Amino acid sequence: MIPQGFAGVEAQLWLWLLAMVRPGAAFVAAPVFGSPQVPIQLRAIVALAVGLPATAIVPFAMPDGGLVSIAGMALIAGEVLAGLALGFAVQIGFSAALLAGETIGNAMGLGFAGMVDPQSGASSPALGQFLSILATFLFLAMGGHLVLITIVVESYRALPPGGPLMAAAQIRNLVDFGGVVFAAGLTIALPVAFALILVQLVMAMLARTAPALNLFSVGLPAALLAGLVLMAIAAPVMADGIMQALRRGLDMAELLASGS
Repeated sequence: MIPQGFAGVEAQLWLWLLAMVRPGAAFVAAPVFGSPQVPIQLRAIVALAVGLPATAIVPFAMPDGGLVSIAGMALIAGEVLAGLALGFAVQIGFSAALLAGETIGNAMGLGFAGMVDPQSGASSPALGQFLSILATFLFLAMGGHLVLITIVVESYRALPPGGPLMAAAQIRNLVDFGGVVFAAGLTIALPVAFALILVQLVMAMLARTAPALNLFSVGLPAALLAGLVLMAIAAPVMADGIMQALRRGLDMAELLASGS
């Protein structure tokens, strides 16, 4: 016989599990939260802490067969889809910094220098890694992690559990928003990359006027030195561009959370 005080424990545990699905999916796809360096246990605790008050603001009913049923699986699939869309929208804005670093690194001749990206665990150019770390600091400094949590909580009002799934127009808007990665990344890299192209043109003119000159031994150090100096000069402008890309990602996540 189950003691009277533990009669509703199983139902409460299933409710907690459902509350963790959407925030957990968003944190897996979002920057910082989805980093492999963040322990899974910590992510689960934060997802539960966010999901419990979020599910309390909207009334919903568990499926008659529980979560381990066709209706329950459909409910979980809708929650996973909503969470992944919110986190992925922020990740798109975050990836602009990595693209900008790859563009500048290739222009400087550092395309062969790679490091392990802590966000994805894959190898990425050194400058892309540098700008990715800078984007992480800016994301935390502007309170992006708190804004993301607020967006996840507010999404329960427009997309309650068990309600209609995300519309096809919303998914299409998210796919179209993926073009922001290339536009924002090139915008961030433009001040340095354009100047490096001019350096490459000067090196090409020197190669034509002095064919005996070893262009590799002269051009690569010149491009590296020019790139480092230009990045130091353009650092405030690049930081503003990264913050704008992050804000656009958060704005897109907020638009999806509003159901429009």
